[in-house]
Amino acid sequence: MAEDRKDRELDKERTKVWRIAAAGLLLMALLFALLLQAKVAQDRRKPRIFGSTYMTMNNPYFSALNESIREIVEANGDILITRDPAQDQQRQNQQILEMIDQGMSVLFANAADWTEIGPALTACEEAGVAVFVVDTNVEDRQNVISVIQSDNYQAGVLVAQDLMKKMPGGGDIVLMNHYNVYSTVERRQGFLDTIAGRPEYRIVGETHNTSEIEVATSEMNRFLEDGLRFDAVFGNNDPTALGALAAIQMNGIQDPILIYGVDGSPDVKSMIDRGLIEGTAAQYPIRMGQVAAETAYRYLNGEEVEPEILTPVTMITKNNLNEFDIGGWQ
Repeated sequence: MAEDRKDRELDKERTKVWRIAAAGLLLMALLFALLLQAKVAQDRRKPRIFGSTYMTMNNPYFSALNESIREIVEANGDILITRDPAQDQQRQNQQILEMIDQGMSVLFANAADWTEIGPALTACEEAGVAVFVVDTNVEDRQNVISVIQSDNYQAGVLVAQDLMKKMPGGGDIVLMNHYNVYSTVERRQGFLDTIAGRPEYRIVGETHNTSEIEVATSEMNRFLEDGLRFDAVFGNNDPTALGALAAIQMNGIQDPILIYGVDGSPDVKSMIDRGLIEGTAAQYPIRMGQVAAETAYRYLNGEEVEPEILTPVTMITKNNLNEFDIGGWQ
């Protein structure tokens, strides 16, 4: 009797174990089926259309930034379409409307004019397009999910600090800016705040619409033809610094002039290596593009994202040039 009872209890235990094992296998099979179904659904998902627009594609900085975004978008099976308004805000607004008509769901926007892009961003909100501003801010951020940009104020600070270190006795300075673009407004302010209270550093000339090589060359030629003499130039970006250098060389100026830019472009790093440009406050467009794209996908996945993300800037001069890839972007 005792042995029969023991056998029955063992049978019950074996049955219980088998039932648990069968239930586990069934659960695993269900989970696998759900995962497979989700994968098939993802594979069958219609690619989303992302749009990007930059103030100009005449600056290789924006090409590096855009390709970094494209790499992540396409890796997710989506499509990136890019437009170049060539510094024309009305054209940029129209191009944004056209991308909305093409079914765009996310926009990476770099405004040609930070005060005039508002109507296009309002149209994006009305169409359900998520807007991420890259590289420079906009005046009205009401319809913007997140702004991803360099610490532009700090870029101006870094340039001023390096200039003051190399010109301790002061000097005459030309500022070459672009007021329609807020990033350059911030760089200018960082520079001016750093030299504030130091009257030996004098601003003797300033431009307000310069961000491309050709325009910077023309503006610098105008200064030189007017007989302006100066010791340093702060260009709001690297193309401006290169344009200033071109004009100075064309005019046969032999006096030593410290020329600074902002970007960290391969061309300017090459000029630093040759001793023709003093330095550049380097941005990180590759990293900025990655952060922008990753932030957009986090938002699309329902995650909370930061309203503003700053990427670092680093002062590059001949002293630390060997720490960077001269032929590429950082």
